[in-house]
Amino acid sequence: MTDLKVRLVRRPSPRLLKGIITLYRSHGWWKPGDTAAGLRASIAGSHCFAVAVSGGRVIGIGRAISDGASDAYIQDMAVLPEARSGGVGTALLKALMHRLRQDGITWVALIAQDNSAYFYRKSGFRTLKRAHPMLSAKTYV
Repeated sequence: MTDLKVRLVRRPSPRLLKGIITLYRSHGWWKPGDTAAGLRASIAGSHCFAVAVSGGRVIGIGRAISDGASDAYIQDMAVLPEARSGGVGTALLKALMHRLRQDGITWVALIAQDNSAYFYRKSGFRTLKRAHPMLSAKTYV
C-alpha cells in the first residue's frame, strides 16, 4: 500500500473514532451497550494505540496494554479483510513494538486468534510451552 500511514493516537478525532468503531464492528468486537465514550476511554487508557489509514479510511488497528514498567500485551490487532496481506498488520505491530521498546517494556505477549499464529511467529513471537490462555467464564469473546 503506497499511501499507508500508521500513527499512534491517544485522543482520536471524531472521524478517526468512527473508522475505529467500524473496524471493531467488522470483527464482531462491538457489542450492544458499547459506546464511543467507552472506546475513547479504552484508547486513552492503553499504553499505545496504533491506527493504519489508507485513502483516508481506517483499515487497521492495534493496541498495547501495559503496567508501564516491564510487561505488555498486544490486544485488538485487526485489519480489514480486503487490506490483508499488504503489510498493514506488520506495520501496526512494528509501531506498537517500537513504542514499547522506547518505553523500556521488554516482555510482550499476546493471544493469537483466528489462525493468526503464523503472522505472529513470522514477526518474532513464539508459542509458550506449558501455558494455557484462559478467560473468566463471564468474559465476552
